[in-house]
Amino acid sequence: MKTAGIVAEYNPFHTGHAHQIARTRGALGEETAIVAVMSGNWVQQADCAIADKWTRARLALMGGADLVLELPTVWALSSAETFARGAVSILHAAGVVDVLSFGSEWGRVEPLCRVAQCLDGPDYQGALNRFVDQGMSFAAARQGAVQEVLGEEPAALLASPNNNLGVEYIRALNALNSKIQPMTVRREGSGHNAAARRGGEHGPGAALPDRPRFVSATQIRLDLLEGAWDRAEPYLVPGGRAVLEGGCVGLPGLNRVERALLARLRTMGAEDWARLPDSGQAEGLPKRLERAGRTCPDMEAFFTQAKTRRYTHARLRRLVLWAFLGLREADRPVKPPYLRVLGFNNRGRALLREMKDRAALPILTKPGRSRELDEAGRRLFELEARCTDLYGLCFPSPPAPGREWTEGPVILREPSV
Repeated sequence: MKTAGIVAEYNPFHTGHAHQIARTRGALGEETAIVAVMSGNWVQQADCAIADKWTRARLALMGGADLVLELPTVWALSSAETFARGAVSILHAAGVVDVLSFGSEWGRVEPLCRVAQCLDGPDYQGALNRFVDQGMSFAAARQGAVQEVLGEEPAALLASPNNNLGVEYIRALNALNSKIQPMTVRREGSGHNAAARRGGEHGPGAALPDRPRFVSATQIRLDLLEGAWDRAEPYLVPGGRAVLEGGCVGLPGLNRVERALLARLRTMGAEDWARLPDSGQAEGLPKRLERAGRTCPDMEAFFTQAKTRRYTHARLRRLVLWAFLGLREADRPVKPPYLRVLGFNNRGRALLREMKDRAALPILTKPGRSRELDEAGRRLFELEARCTDLYGLCFPSPPAPGREWTEGPVILREPSV
């Protein structure tokens, strides 16, 4: 039996994710086990997840995953390269994964492997530095450097977000000298982050004419936050609406902590900003961020004052959330120190038994066992507990803190055949 790894946010799990799992099993065999490495309560787009990580793990199991492992916040809330490095390290350390399956706009893995090899080759860095010195953004300089080395068509792959992330997964596998083989499933339907607010006759709760087969997770989140559950439900896993609504204290929103964000920014000096990852210290960005934080009346004004050609809105949002969560670059270990289990089914339970003998890192199924980890592991788990407590402030009625220490994995019990 093959085991495939998938890296995802499942924010929330939808029909596109189910399609990827189905295509992966179609290529590798229907008995293929699926291990998902999933972001926790904070996601790479610098936002709070639409539902907590245990709820999203349950939806993933309902949608075809067998075992869900957590990608800790210090990797989940990072650039594509760091995000991929953390997630692939977890799959590699599990010791049971044969194939890494990811979605891409291109749908063929060989060209992505070629670009990954270029990015780690000797000619790329010199070309990149020249473009950066010309004042180009990092993304544009990166694509320009690859075009100079490989040509226009391979470089164009980096213009698409899922292609770009797939390249980073391959680079991470290569850096680890991992035996895990990459494969890709062509992304279908709406583009990454594609969304449109639909008013008028298609207001909240209205049925959509000519409903597409797939929509983006961004669109689903928008519909849910607008209260358009009937519009979102066809794209959720069967039974997913009941899971999201059951015991729901409302959907989280980053707007609920804006004053807390502002309070943090107004007390930060340049030296505090410099301790964050990707802080642009060499370019003098921390001073700019300090000035913006101490003069802006709201978050929109902060981003307007702070942004530069080199630092996009998304990168600044991640810096702000790292500051809010009280994290520093030094808090991110070189590699994950443990494997945190968020959920599993019958097949996932069998994988966990296999991992006990083959995993290169401690496996956490009970949060209390985190106290038995080494210092790096204990420190990271405590930081994750803080991140979960602060995530709770994004809800209309914040739950009591401490959930990280009491919540065990979701177990999806399937009927015996």
